[in-house]
Amino acid sequence: MKFHLAINLERKSSDTSMMDVRTHVEDMIRMADQAGFEIAWAAEHHALEMTIAPNPFQILTWWAGITENIRLGCGVANAAYWHPINLAGEAALLDLLSNGRLELGLGSGAYQREFDRMKPGLEQKDSWQYMQEMLPLIKKLWAGDVAHDGRFWQFPSATSCPKPVQDEVPLWVAARSPITFDYAVANNANIMSWPLTMPFAEAEKYRAQLDDAIAKAETPYTGTFAMMRHSAVYENEADRQMALGALRHTLGQFGNLMQKKGDVINGFPERVPVDQLDGNMRYDPDTLEENLMFGSAEQCAEKLSAYQALGVDAYIYYASLGLDMDAQKRSFATFIERVMPHVS
Repeated sequence: MKFHLAINLERKSSDTSMMDVRTHVEDMIRMADQAGFEIAWAAEHHALEMTIAPNPFQILTWWAGITENIRLGCGVANAAYWHPINLAGEAALLDLLSNGRLELGLGSGAYQREFDRMKPGLEQKDSWQYMQEMLPLIKKLWAGDVAHDGRFWQFPSATSCPKPVQDEVPLWVAARSPITFDYAVANNANIMSWPLTMPFAEAEKYRAQLDDAIAKAETPYTGTFAMMRHSAVYENEADRQMALGALRHTLGQFGNLMQKKGDVINGFPERVPVDQLDGNMRYDPDTLEENLMFGSAEQCAEKLSAYQALGVDAYIYYASLGLDMDAQKRSFATFIERVMPHVS
């Protein structure tokens, strides 16, 4: 099993220094690089202090300059917010500047609030169609001149400048629904899946969807199946309560954005009480601890082995959950030192 790190620049209040946030993320990225993590993932979000990521390629170029080996994952660019020529060129430039370490992920976005500002009139549930038109077009632009007359984009002959350093840039698709698994397999794209706070059965469902897609595919599938989970390893009750409290606070903000049940003030989402949120999220501490990569090193090693047995090729340690920066580093160091060695 391979290991990846997903981390955001995040603030819970304006009292937190952005310089401190920057330094913390640099420290975490260096730790992952030194520990042999395969990929570090940066997201794309807009006008939100809990995920400060207006351009994932800028973030990844920054990380390229402070690391040696770790690959740099765009996880993920929202296809609907980009023009294909723009995205192809920025991604290829990152590949050039990082000496061929780009992993390009495309997705359909998460929050309707962002679509209302970045792509007014588009419903989030319909944005997968942009991703499906974008992915093959990026590969054509990297190959050379191409004219395009599609549903969402039209342009005369053009190409990506620069071209990627890699002969074949790994492509990733964020997938939870059967239609997206089918598309990823048909295009032999790697898959990044995130069961949110759902139980292990949700991960099993994604594996079944992947297996169904592979069975229907006309060509062999050789992609990677990665699973992302919020992660916190702790060894005492104080750190346990800190991690669960931080996550529940973050989920209250996440639920606000997903369900549009609160406001966002100067970039900070209001926290909606978790008992007012509905849908497929889980909020009570015991359930969160059971479902996520939360617990002692021994508990987390056991959970990790279950994902490996399921056929997960890469585990994505999602570090950003509003946790105190020092506690976040302690958790990550414990995962590296005491959890990872149990899984080959």
